Amino acid sequence: MTLTELRYIVTLARERHFGHAAEKCHVSQPTLSVALKKVEERHGVILFERSSADVRLTAIGDQVAAQAERVLEEAGKLREIVAQGKDPLQGPLRLGVIYTIAPYLLPRLIPALHARAPRMPLFLHENFTVNLAAQLRRAELDVIVVALPFTEPGIVSRLVYREPFCVLMPRGHPLAQQTLIEPGQVASENLLLLGNGNCFRDQVVQACPKLAAPGGTQGALEGSSLETVRYMVASGAGISVVPASAAASWPQEDPLLSFRHFSEPAPARGVVIAWRATFPRPQAIDILRAAILDAPPPGVIAV
Repeated sequence: MTLTELRYIVTLARERHFGHAAEKCHVSQPTLSVALKKVEERHGVILFERSSADVRLTAIGDQVAAQAERVLEEAGKLREIVAQGKDPLQGPLRLGVIYTIAPYLLPRLIPALHARAPRMPLFLHENFTVNLAAQLRRAELDVIVVALPFTEPGIVSRLVYREPFCVLMPRGHPLAQQTLIEPGQVASENLLLLGNGNCFRDQVVQACPKLAAPGGTQGALEGSSLETVRYMVASGAGISVVPASAAASWPQEDPLLSFRHFSEPAPARGVVIAWRATFPRPQAIDILRAAILDAPPPGVIAV
């Protein structure tokens, strides 16, 4: 069967009226009727029960129409792939972002990318680094935004910005009297960390030597997200270390919270975009990176 014949079958199955289906297909009613009759004769099956008042699918017709709809959908995807081959900035880009970056990057990235590539919508997915890397390898995602260290066979990465860490504490906390905080000081406080499996937790532990020692995180409270940690700190449960983009995005005059920077060399993380070396649209990657640099998250240092 040709794609045109499949389109006739699907349209008639939906409309259940030869005249309406012919109008949708932009052909005359006799053309549609004759074409479908030839399909039935060629394959020796009856796809439609015809009467003066109605058109109904037979049992085999119902199966054929359902499969025809799937084939037409896949054919449409082929046309999209070909169009993207001609213009790599046309068609969706599937982007994965880790949890501690997405809320602070995406509100700025979306309008910046739309300005540069209005025909390249983003299909977004948030997850942990390990899951995003697996999805990237399986080609379920085109590109991901993650924090260093990050190495995967067959995956290319490029640094986009560096992000310092900040200390988040309740308003009036003794450490708030200091202009800068030493990394070793946070380990002696009631510390709030993200849960296991989150790469930012690991980065905080590595940045504070006392935390990296055996048993260094024992007794630390945990939050499921940076927003949850923020509210726990505001309630007086302890202090935390957060990315600068999160601290800069929260209200600076919050009556319950204070922010302080670390002394130099301040702990920080590198943020990269990563994609498969075989990805056929490198121009889309370049535009994505440029859009991030057009409007980077607050508090970060573009590179």
